[in-house]
Amino acid sequence: MGETISEAIGADHRSFDVYYDNIKNAVDDAAKVRWRNQLTWTLARHAISEELTLYPAMEKHLGDVGVQLSKTDKEQHQGEQVKNYLYQVQDMTPTDPKFWPLLDDLMGVLHHHIEHESNEDMPRIEKLLPRPESEALARDFQRTKLIAPTRSHPDAPTQVHLETLAGLLAAPLDYVRNMVRDFPTDSDQREADERIQSRTEKRSNNAAESIKAH
Repeated sequence: MGETISEAIGADHRSFDVYYDNIKNAVDDAAKVRWRNQLTWTLARHAISEELTLYPAMEKHLGDVGVQLSKTDKEQHQGEQVKNYLYQVQDMTPTDPKFWPLLDDLMGVLHHHIEHESNEDMPRIEKLLPRPESEALARDFQRTKLIAPTRSHPDAPTQVHLETLAGLLAAPLDYVRNMVRDFPTDSDQREADERIQSRTEKRSNNAAESIKAH
């Protein structure tokens, strides 16, 4: 059985916290930079993929409610929120006095956005979609991340067709830039993945216990 769209997006959400923790707990600046790169790389791809897959699906299946929810999500991505904070943090060194306040601001607006998606978007879309369709949407979401830009471009358009074009143009340059950026080692990434999976399993168990209690 494949993952649903809420499971796919939820796993990304939990990865942001793990990578943030790794930045804060890293023993040296080089390790902080590696985890900063991992966080910004993951978040940039995630945001674009949501805008190209999840939000159009919400507008299609939820009608006017979906349009309004999608509008709110995009506003949280744009403006003075997720993408702009991400844009400022993605190349800033941890030794810069502005780095930690900006990183904390990024995580603050990100958690606000995640709460909106978890409480408003995901329950509605999962209620309407049969599981096979939710799994198909999750596959589209994951595939789109493979071609999405890996850096924040807050001035890029958010309309689906224009954003797809802008993303296809920006992604190759982003990939070239990433070639000279340091990322976590394979072993460090595996350890992070295990922590993400552990948090996912804990969340699933808690949800199951809550259902039994009711």
